[in-house]
Formats: sequence, structure tokens, C-alpha cells
Amino acid sequence: MPSSTTQETPTGTDGVSLSHGLKQRHLSMIALGGVIGAGLFVGSGAGIAAAGPSIVVAYALSGLLVMLVMRMLGEMSAAYPSSGSFSAHAERAIGPWAGFTAGWSFWVLLCTAVGLEGIGAAKIVSGWLPGTPEWVWVALFMVVFCGTNLAAVKNFGEFEFWFAALKVAAISLFLVLGVLAVLGVLPGTDSPGASNLTDFLPNGGEGLVIGLLASVFAYGGLETVTIAAAESENPVQGVARAVRTAMWRIALFYIGSMAVIVTLVPWDSKEVVEKGPYVAALDELGIPGAGQLMNVVVLVALLSAMNANIYGASRIAYSLVERGQGPKGLGRVSGGVPRIAVLASSVFGFLCVLLSYWRPDDVFAWLLNMIGAVILAVWIFIAVSQLRLRRRLEREAPERLAVRMWAFPWLTWVALAGMAAVFVLMAREPDTRVQLYSTGGMILALAAVGYAWQRARAKR
Repeated sequence: MPSSTTQETPTGTDGVSLSHGLKQRHLSMIALGGVIGAGLFVGSGAGIAAAGPSIVVAYALSGLLVMLVMRMLGEMSAAYPSSGSFSAHAERAIGPWAGFTAGWSFWVLLCTAVGLEGIGAAKIVSGWLPGTPEWVWVALFMVVFCGTNLAAVKNFGEFEFWFAALKVAAISLFLVLGVLAVLGVLPGTDSPGASNLTDFLPNGGEGLVIGLLASVFAYGGLETVTIAAAESENPVQGVARAVRTAMWRIALFYIGSMAVIVTLVPWDSKEVVEKGPYVAALDELGIPGAGQLMNVVVLVALLSAMNANIYGASRIAYSLVERGQGPKGLGRVSGGVPRIAVLASSVFGFLCVLLSYWRPDDVFAWLLNMIGAVILAVWIFIAVSQLRLRRRLEREAPERLAVRMWAFPWLTWVALAGMAAVFVLMAREPDTRVQLYSTGGMILALAAVGYAWQRARAKR
């Protein structure tokens, strides 16, 4: 078996390999920027309205789960760099049907997310330029990022580097201003003290549960860095360093900003939901133009997510085809890029946009429900794969363990228990129950197809 320094270079169905145009700075910023999305800047408002100040506990609990998942995925990706990431690990650890199921369900999730992010970005730009059709802006964004991903992987890396840098700078500035205001040393503001924290659990345990579910799905995006690592100059060291540096920063950005917001702004303020929690906090500080400033940041977050998801979807599809689990055309590589996979992923994303206009109440709603819990299913595949692969690595190739899961296997089992708990909580809530069942149906269907394909291939 190759040593830990051996770089596995995947090749497409035409024998041409992917390029290695990503640098360490790209991976580091992709790791940070991948989990700082519009869900944090806007979607967290609903969680605060439900959980009140206890949203900090919700984000801390879900953040701990995400860190464990990221560590497990980092361990496997450093040992086996692959553009298929968790899908390839699931195939290696559990079987081809698992890689098929995890990979294609995640592809559907990413492509649908591309469409949703395009719609969100178009709404912001249309608000600045009234009268312009939203679908035109979505199409423009699609063309730009599809073109970026078609050209070369380094273009994706550069876009993500600067997008992530802007997001990190914005949230860092927010934290600095917020902490100064809480301490009472920001000019023109008085410290609120603990006056907004007295009713810590305003809606009891039920509110905390809703906040917890909202926070879990706000963390999506951590997988991108392990997908990108396979196209970096040094996949093993690159993913190891990116995973390690991203851990504490994710905790700081998410948990820290939630703590600042609920300290500065009353949890039941209408502005928290209507304008978004960050705008509400900046308004509380009297920052001029706070709304437009955050609109720019949210726009950057949405465009960044579009770029990253087109990239991630194309590489997952490419990896699946490379392993014989999809149409061969998607695996063709040109100029170091799986261009057919990029185009297919972009087209699927734009089809989702059209469905949001043509069939918003049935087909599009069904699609949204179907992807609602995919990320949790993927995390379960990651945890089970790590449990199986770690033993194999320790026995056959311990030198590949450049990153090690903490307190193995106990924390892996803790993470699995946490995921099971989230599934139970989703089943209890009417709004998330339909998502759970719809996603479960898709996962079971894909697993059945994957298993049938696995059995058919075994008989050849």
C-alpha cells in the first residue's frame, strides 16, 4: 500500500487526470468560508426567535457535532485524498452501494442548493435595481460561475479565496464591534450588560430544540475542503492543516457571534427575523447603512456558495463515474477539469430555479423537502466509514494517519448518538418531519439502486 506521502491522482473515463492547481492558501480559506454561508447571516434569526439566548447553547452543541464530523472526515481524506471525499470513503469502508447512495444524494443536494442560492442572490440585486427580472440575474450568476469552474480549478480557488476572505473579514469586524459594545467601550453606545439574557429559555425546551435544528443545518459546507484537497499541490498535508485551523475559528465565528447578538439585541425583537440578526445588532449599535452593508455580505456569501457547490457537485459526479457509478460522459476530463460534470451540475441547478417559478407549490416544494436531511445522512456515512477505516489503517498503513480522530472510537460513537438524536428531534417537529421522511425515501431508493448495481457488477 502507498505511503502517506503518495498522491493519488484520479483519472477520468478518457484517461486524463484532474489538475492540482489549488494552493494551501486556497484550502485554508475554503475550509473557513465553506461553513460561513447565508444560513448564518440570515437564517439564524428564526433560531434566535425560537430559542432566545439559549441559541448559544444550541450552536455550541451542533458546533461540537460538526467539529467531530470534520475531524473524522479530515482523518479519512488525509489518508485517502479523493475528489469523491466521503462518497469514496463510504465505498471503501462499507461497500459500493454506500458510496453510490452518499454521492448521488449529495449531488442532488448541492445542485438544488446552487439554484436556491442563485434565487437568493438575485432577490438582493433586484432590490437594488427594481424592475429587473430575477431569473436574468440567476442566469448571469450561473454563466459566470459555470464559466469559472469550466476554465481551471485555480479559478475556483481564487474566487473562493477572496469570497471567503470577505466573509471572514466581515464577521471578524462584527465580533470586534460587538465585543466593544458589550464591554461598554464603543463610542456612542452603552453596554446592555446582562439585561437581554435574563430570560434564557423563553420558550422552554421546545424552543431550544427548534434552535438546535436550525443551527445544525447552518453548518453545512464543511465537506468542500476535503473534496478540493484532491486537487491541491499536497493533498495530505493540505487537508490536515486546513481541518486543524478551521476548527476553533468555526467555533469562534458561530458561537461567538450568536453570543454577541443575543447580548446586544432583545431575542424577541421583530428586527431579528425581519432584517436578520446581524443587521439588527448593527442597527442597535447605530452603524449607518447597516442593512445595505449586510446585504453586500449576504450576497457575497450566496455567490461563494454557488461557486463552491457547482465545484463540489461536479467533483462528486466525476468521482462517482470514475468508480463506475454513473454515466461515463460525466467523467470526461479536459484541461484538468471534468467539464461535462460542471455543465450538468449547473444545468440541474438552473432547472431547480425554473421549477421555483413554474411549479413552486408541488414539484419545487417536494424537491426542497427531499434534500432537507441529506446532510445528516451524509454525516452518518462519514462516522460509520471512519469507524471501519480507522481499524484498517491502524492495522495495514498506520503511516497514513496524518490526522487522527480524538478519543477514538468513543467520540465517533458520541457523534453517531448526536446524529440519531437530531433525527429523533426532526421526527417530533411537524415542520421538519416531512423533510425527514422525504429525504429518507430518496436515500432508501438510492440505496436500493446502488445495492442492485453492486450485486449485478459482482456477477460479471
